Amino acid sequence: MSNQDPSGAASQDALALEFVAFAVECGVLRFGEFKTKAGRMSPYFFNAGLFNDGQRLLRLAEFYARRILQSGIAFDMVFGPAYKGIPLGAALVVELARRGRNVPFAYNRKEAKDHGEGGTLVGAPLAGRVLVVDDVMSAGTAVRESIATIVAAGATPHAVCIALDRQEMATENGADVPYSAVQYVQRQLGMQVCAIAKLDDLMQYLQAGNAASAEDHRRVLAYRARYGAEQG
Repeated sequence: MSNQDPSGAASQDALALEFVAFAVECGVLRFGEFKTKAGRMSPYFFNAGLFNDGQRLLRLAEFYARRILQSGIAFDMVFGPAYKGIPLGAALVVELARRGRNVPFAYNRKEAKDHGEGGTLVGAPLAGRVLVVDDVMSAGTAVRESIATIVAAGATPHAVCIALDRQEMATENGADVPYSAVQYVQRQLGMQVCAIAKLDDLMQYLQAGNAASAEDHRRVLAYRARYGAEQG
């Protein structure tokens, strides 16, 4: 059970609320009934694959860049894990360059090539402090795989930036644990994590009268009360 305020109160974060509104507008953030990887029936679903045209991807990259620069996280290059992290990372480094911060970018393949340059890595050599970019973090599995790749290349897995932090309990061996995947990455893997928006911000958005129905708001609130990770 979460120790969060059942009223859903959250601190105002203008960037996060702007992003939530954008995600809803694009149909990326939807309300209804969706089964998560953990087998839970969630009243909302975030599908970053629907940022699927140039204008949407441009705005998404702006949100990532703004949050990363606002966070003050130091990094030397960006890594986009296959598959969704590849376009996210590419779009981000283009936007960072537009803002005067030009950094190298690399990504991985799921399967190694046995011709050409070979291997699983594409782009700049992994070096220095690496920022991993992805959409959401469910169990931290993708981050652990990225860490292994980065360490094997002799670089430092330093931080992660995601679009949405669901702030819900992770699962281990089929059982709920009191911390989220984000908290696991921060506490156990020692990496900094920043998110453009969190479930708290989604609740703030709904409480401002933006819910398609009162039922959607009620169901998201009930889901958070049941599965929300302990904060702090």
